[in-house]
Parts: sequence; structure tokens; C-alpha cells
Amino acid sequence: MSGPSCKLAIKAIPNAPRNAVAGWLGDMLKIKVHAPALEGRANDELCEFIAETLALPKRTVTVCLGDKSRQKLLQIDGLTLEEVRRRLEDRASKS
Repeated sequence: MSGPSCKLAIKAIPNAPRNAVAGWLGDMLKIKVHAPALEGRANDELCEFIAETLALPKRTVTVCLGDKSRQKLLQIDGLTLEEVRRRLEDRASKS
């Protein structure tokens, strides 16, 4: 894919009551995911939630590192890291 893209460090918390952005831990974003960490379900839900939160198509967000770890690196196509941070902050201020 041509155009902007970035990598976003995530600390995933599976089995949460609901999907939610829990805030920043330095440069790492803490995300609560409702799905359990079984058979990639939490990763799928994480990517879907981030894409929805950033108003991007689901296919633009993928786990590129840390499939079986709570610490992950997501590849986000279509936005720069600055745009990702701005959209997340805008969403946080509206909730």
C-alpha cells in the first residue's frame, strides 16, 4: 500500500468487560479488549477496535509483532503516527 503508514506499540489487556482505550504508557497505548486471548480472537478484536476507533477499514490494521504477547506492534496503513495520536486524543476528549 502506498501512502502514509505507521507502527503503534500496544499493551493489550484481554478479557476486559468491554473494549476501551485505557491511556498511554509512554509511547505504548494500553487497550482493553473484551475477547479472550484464545486462537487469535483478542488480536482480531484489537485490530477491529483500533480500525473502528481511527475510522479506518479493518484491513488497514494488522499485528506485525507480538501475536502471543500482551505487548504488540500494530501496522496501521493510511495514517501517520501523529494522525493516529490526534484521532485517539480527539476520541478520548469526546467520551
